[in-house]
Amino acid sequence: MRTVLAEVKSWHRPLMVMVLAMAGLVLASGVGLAVDHREILNESVWLKPFKFGISFVAYGATLAWLLSRLRKARRLGWWTGTVFAITGIVDVGFIAVQAARGTFSHFNANADTFNQVGQKVFMSGVMGLFGASLVVAIMLLFQRIGDAPLNRAIRVGLGLAVAGMGIAFYLVGSNGARQLTTDAYGHPVTLAGSHGIGVEAGGPGMPLTHWSTVGGDLRIPHFVGLHAIQVLLFTVLALSLLSGRVAWLRSERVRTRLIGVAAFGYAGLMLTVTVQAFRGQSLIHPDGQTLGMLGGFAVLTLTLLGAVVAAARRTTEVETDRRFVSTV
Repeated sequence: MRTVLAEVKSWHRPLMVMVLAMAGLVLASGVGLAVDHREILNESVWLKPFKFGISFVAYGATLAWLLSRLRKARRLGWWTGTVFAITGIVDVGFIAVQAARGTFSHFNANADTFNQVGQKVFMSGVMGLFGASLVVAIMLLFQRIGDAPLNRAIRVGLGLAVAGMGIAFYLVGSNGARQLTTDAYGHPVTLAGSHGIGVEAGGPGMPLTHWSTVGGDLRIPHFVGLHAIQVLLFTVLALSLLSGRVAWLRSERVRTRLIGVAAFGYAGLMLTVTVQAFRGQSLIHPDGQTLGMLGGFAVLTLTLLGAVVAAARRTTEVETDRRFVSTV
């Protein structure tokens, strides 16, 4: 435990401060979900800061760890992480304040001074978060911070995360949708922009996430892309643990190829849900085209997986036979 704590203390400190702040927000929002019954668009005012807090805890901790392992341009990495941390606190802080006020943080076009200033800062923050993530991704393309499987997971994962963040530009209002609704107190609010495609905000949604069950929802590919790096890093960890029991997984080359297969499959999933959302289709009601696209990626992924595993087993068997012959 002391070793783990010492390792965490070496991570990028401004980002870890942000992570702690977001963890506090998750707890506060959780209390709000339980005791505050105010709603906007049929969901608790505290649901959005709760979800954003969890997301920033996961992504912020990942970035903090990555930046602590940089071997080159460490100063640039520190400043990039600090920009992300400050921007994250400001942006999610605005979301929390708007929740406490019982109104909207995203898409709110009302003319009151606090909202107008907040919206400008908020939209600038999207650029800051995207830009910082892009800089980190580019930095990691030109240096190794671990073995080959880990490097592949980091590079592909960050690339998909940046792509997921790119969808946020559409989410902050560039789709031109406008909707008149009310805040938690019944005051009129104009929403300029929407995460929905072919459906107005506030319709039927899935439990907790409130992703639309009747139309397209761009929050889905945004979420899938943003957390690609965590999924791939957990895959690296799982393969590393299994390699102690499975002989053919002990090869670094094999684990690297398997991470490539996992990355391909995950990218296919992200592309599928992105196309599905832009077609105005709910995640839980896929049509033949969506199922065909998903099935195609699944078949290709399983085929690649089978080929990698078969080749690895053959190589292991040959090496075992050679060792046996040499001992004889």
